[in-house]
Amino acid sequence: MSAPNQLLWTIVGLLLTIGGTFVEAFATNVPWNWAERGVQIYSLKVSFQIGAVLLAGCLGGKNAGALSQIAYIILGLTGLQVFNEGGGLEYLTQLSFGYLLGFIPGAWICGYFAFQTKPRLESLAFSCLCGLLTIHISGLTYLIVLYVVSPAGSIETGLWEAMLNYSVYLLPGQLVVICAVTVVAFFLRKVMFY
Repeated sequence: MSAPNQLLWTIVGLLLTIGGTFVEAFATNVPWNWAERGVQIYSLKVSFQIGAVLLAGCLGGKNAGALSQIAYIILGLTGLQVFNEGGGLEYLTQLSFGYLLGFIPGAWICGYFAFQTKPRLESLAFSCLCGLLTIHISGLTYLIVLYVVSPAGSIETGLWEAMLNYSVYLLPGQLVVICAVTVVAFFLRKVMFY
């Protein structure tokens, strides 16, 4: 991919991630139940943030995906309110910061696998799953390190509870978002002929 295209996808990925941070993901009940129950909307209890990260990798490739997330982290740490709970250097001590750091390798890995073959739903889904797994491994590693280096009693929740809250409970909603990202990336890659 040419440098101007990578710059474009870096900017698009950054904007998608910022916007996705503040947009909650919803799903509806299955269409075959709409006649008897009507259309019901359910919160997935996640935002589109991780979906935006993975979409940046699927559309822009590994370098643009990673650069967009590096820019996102830098903007947030400089104090711009782009993270879910604000921004600034104090965010380094937040339990969720490891997941944000995981956006960088997650987008890179997703972008790497997304461009290994022609775009197919299964290859794009695989690349998104690899990116999501990378984000969770990074976040869990950061949680463990934070608990090891923090003084006793300085973190209000236990390690196991933090792992459940930041990984296990969010995973079903994130998997649904990945399904949507896979379909969107597939169609956009087909429309853009790459």
